[in-house]
Amino acid sequence: MKKTTITLAMSLATFVLSSNLKAQDTKTDNHTVTISVPEVALVDIEPAATKNITLGFTAPTEAGDPVTPNTANSTLWLNYSSIKSVAEPTRNVSVSVNAIIPGIDIHVTAAAATGSGGGLVGDPAAELILSATDQTIISGIGSAYTGNGANNGHNLTYALAAGSSPSGVAAYSDLQATTVTTAATVTYTISDN
Repeated sequence: MKKTTITLAMSLATFVLSSNLKAQDTKTDNHTVTISVPEVALVDIEPAATKNITLGFTAPTEAGDPVTPNTANSTLWLNYSSIKSVAEPTRNVSVSVNAIIPGIDIHVTAAAATGSGGGLVGDPAAELILSATDQTIISGIGSAYTGNGANNGHNLTYALAAGSSPSGVAAYSDLQATTVTTAATVTYTISDN
C-alpha cells in the first residue's frame, strides 16, 4: 500500500505544479482597435445625366405686355456627403453663376432635405438671385449624407425673371433678343464655415 500512496501523491504534485506553471490567462484580457475616420466634403447635382436645363421666356401676344418666363424647373437635386472636422463643426454649400445675362434674374430655391440621408443635414436659405459672388444656399451641415440621386437631398427650383421684378436686380431695358442661346454655368461648392 505504501508504494501506491507515494506514486499517487507524486502524480498529484506534478499535476498541480504543471497547471500553475502553464496558466497565463486571467478572467479578463484586452487589445486595442485603431479607428480612422476621413474628413469628407462632396457635393453634386443629380440626375447627373440630365443636369443641364433650359429656361426661357414667351413673347406676349398683346401689345403692351412684357415677355413672361416659362414654367420654373424643379428637376434637379443637390446631394452632399460631409464628415466635419473637429476644428470646423459645420459646413455650407454656396452657389454662384459665371455669367450674368443682361436683363435676366436667375432665381434658385433649395427645399428642405428629403430622402434616404442621415446625420445633421443643412438648412436651405430663402430664394436667391444668382450672381458671380458666392451665396450660401445650404448652411449648418454637420456630419451628414443626403442620399444619392434624384429624390434625395435638396430639390432645386430654378426660375427666370425679366428685369425689374420686385426682388430682382436686372433691368428690363437690358434684355436683348438673340438667335443663339446663352449658357450660364451654375457652381455649387461645399466648404467649412
